[in-house]
Amino acid sequence: MIADRLRDRIRQTGPMSIAAFMTEALFDPREGYYATKDPIGAGADFITAPEISQMFGELMGLWAAQSWMDMGKPAAFQLVELGPGRGTMMADALRAARTVPGFVDAAHVVLIEASAALKAVQAQTLGPTGAQIRWVDRLESVPAGPAIVLGNEFLDCLPVRQAIRRGDDWHERMIGLDADEAFVFVLGPPLGADADLIPERLRDAPEDSLAELRPGDRQVVDALAARFAEAPGRALFIDYGPATSETGDTLQAVKAHKKVPPLEAPGTADLTARVDFESLAAAARAAGLTVSGPVTQGDFLVGLGLEARAAALCQAAPDKRAVFARQVWRLTDPEQMGTLFKLVCLDADGLPAPPGFAAR
Repeated sequence: MIADRLRDRIRQTGPMSIAAFMTEALFDPREGYYATKDPIGAGADFITAPEISQMFGELMGLWAAQSWMDMGKPAAFQLVELGPGRGTMMADALRAARTVPGFVDAAHVVLIEASAALKAVQAQTLGPTGAQIRWVDRLESVPAGPAIVLGNEFLDCLPVRQAIRRGDDWHERMIGLDADEAFVFVLGPPLGADADLIPERLRDAPEDSLAELRPGDRQVVDALAARFAEAPGRALFIDYGPATSETGDTLQAVKAHKKVPPLEAPGTADLTARVDFESLAAAARAAGLTVSGPVTQGDFLVGLGLEARAAALCQAAPDKRAVFARQVWRLTDPEQMGTLFKLVCLDADGLPAPPGFAAR
């Protein structure tokens, strides 16, 4: 079991970082959460926007099609999705984007997925689209050329580190064992040079403040910057988190749509942490990318025509009017996903402002 292996590792080498714990719990190829489960859906552990409504994926498809036109309609491009779940968003996106002549024919669909279980589901979901699908393990393995990259609830799954302010130093918050061999948080050594990973706004936070470090975000940004320096590209991320950097512990575990203790039974629950959009944008600008947003999910979807699409669906299926209304509410209401979830676009220099964002 993962828990046994993690305990052995802590006994042998001492406390481990939260990032190392998350990596094992989520991505272990034999027993990791994503490697062994199909966790998405009403009867599983959590539900995502594409599973709530077809309208979400349809608008993402039209957004991608407009971005393709903004890039000059390349005859071939990589349509990439990071962490594509059950493949629902991509299937809906491709269906909607068929209304734009040439887009689907030019698209080479690439899915970046760590879960063997989900790859099988994605193949089944996307089979009827007729699209040629390629799976790769990392962004750097996507074939060269122009690219449009989509990532819905991808960044929140990347392993995070945490640090606590003590005196003049930030100390890493780590995971050790108590007397009963249960996993517990412990205070580790000073971060040293890694203190630069703390979001700039938080570096002078008061004593005992907790800050989260997201090195995985920077790796994604660096990969995109390297790619977009060679060919036109645009990336859209949809995730939950604050627009400006905040202190506080946001690590959470979700199982059967309920929060559970994050250190309990690693490998059996989803582990996520809120995305720091301010820090993400700063890293992207430092890497030479153009940043649009963040904007709230509610504003973005309404701006792209969600309500008009819902009205058209109601007209085609009047008996489902209440269903479509509830879907719009869940996606856009501030008390649901409308405000907590945000979107940010990263792209190469020279492209016009992306759909759904203010003019640059």
